[in-house]
Amino acid sequence: MIVLPLLGRLALSLLLIVAAYAWTISGRAVAPLGAVASDAPGQASATGHWVERVRGSIPMPTGVLAAHASALVSMPPNHPAALSVFWFAGDRESAPNVEIAVSQFNRSSQSWTEPQLVVNRHVAARVLGAGIRRLGNPIAWLDHRGRMHLFVVATGLGGWSAARILHLEQSSPSGDSALQFQPVGVIPLSWFWNLSYLVRTAPLPLADGGMVLPAYFEIGTKISVALHFDQNGALMGLTRISKRRFTLQPALLALSPTHWLALMRDHSENGKIRASESWDGGGTWRDARDLPLPNPDAGIATLSVGDLHLLAYNPSNQNRNALTLANSSTGTDWTTVIELERGQAGHEYSYPAMAWADNSLWVSYTDMRKSIAWRRFDWLPGAAKP
Repeated sequence: MIVLPLLGRLALSLLLIVAAYAWTISGRAVAPLGAVASDAPGQASATGHWVERVRGSIPMPTGVLAAHASALVSMPPNHPAALSVFWFAGDRESAPNVEIAVSQFNRSSQSWTEPQLVVNRHVAARVLGAGIRRLGNPIAWLDHRGRMHLFVVATGLGGWSAARILHLEQSSPSGDSALQFQPVGVIPLSWFWNLSYLVRTAPLPLADGGMVLPAYFEIGTKISVALHFDQNGALMGLTRISKRRFTLQPALLALSPTHWLALMRDHSENGKIRASESWDGGGTWRDARDLPLPNPDAGIATLSVGDLHLLAYNPSNQNRNALTLANSSTGTDWTTVIELERGQAGHEYSYPAMAWADNSLWVSYTDMRKSIAWRRFDWLPGAAKP
C-alpha cells in the first residue's frame, strides 16, 4: 500500500473540495420544470385542528438492534397499501450488516406488514461492480408509471463524507406487496467518482411527472443542492440551493407553483434552521432570512397539505430529546401545533419524515436509535387552529 505524505493528502482533499464546489456552482442548472403536483385536499388550510388517530412502532426485522432515517412515500389509491416506510437497520449506524428495510401499511388490515430487507450491500456491490461498505438514508419516489425508485447513500472507503447516491428501481410488479429492487447505478454528480453526495429528505413532485430530489455535498464543506429528474427517473440537472457552506439535508416546500422554499439543517454554530428560496420553480435559488426556530444540527422534514405547510424538527439548538410539529401558511412564520416527543436528557427522537395518505397526516421518526416510531393524525375542521 502506498501511503501519501500528509501534505499530499491535504492537497488531494482540497482538490476534491474545489472540484465538487465548482461543479455544484456552475454545472447543469435547469429551467423550471412546472408547477408542483399535489393531490392533497384543501381542508387543512381551513380552520380546524389535528387529532391523533393512532401511534406505534414500525415492526423491526428479527434480530435487528438499531434503526434510523425513515422515509415515507404515499401509495396510489388502488394499491393495497396506503403508504410505505423505508429505513436502515442493523447492529448500529455504519455497521457492516446494515440493510435497507421496508414495511407497508395495509389498507385492509389497517396494520403494518412484516418488514422486508430489500437492499443488501453485497448484492448491490456485485451488480455495480464496486465495493460498498455501508448503506444509509433511503429515500423513495413513485414515477408516473407507479414504479418505486429508491435512492440510498452508499459508501466505499471512508465515512459518510465519501458517500455516493445509489439509484435503485423496483423490479417486482407495481402492485406487488413483496417489493424487490435492482440497482440502476450511482447518480453521476461529479467527475471524481461522484464522491460526497448524499440524500436524506423527501422529493418534491412536479406537474410534468418528474421530481426534484434534495441532496447535499459534505467533504470539507456542506453544500445543499437540488437534483432534477424526469418522469422516468432520469437525471436532468443539478442546481445549487444555498451559497452558504454549512447547510445540509435541505427539505423543500412549494408555496406556489413558482415560489419554493428550502429549509436546511445547520452545521455551524448558528443553531437555527436556514432558508433559501426560489421564485422560478427551482431554476435558481437565493439565501433567505433564517427561521426563528432552533436547530441542533439535526434533520428536519417538510410537507404541504393544501395551503398549509408543515415542519417537523427538534426545537433546541443543543439536543434531540424533543420533537415538534409546526405549521405555517407563509413558510416563514411557524406555530407549534403538536409536541411529538419530549424525553429526558440523552434521549433521541430525530430524523422525522412526513406523508399525506388516505386523508391523514403520517409522521415517522427515529426512536432512541432502536426503532422507528409512527403517528397518524386527522384534520378536524370547524375549530380555530391551535
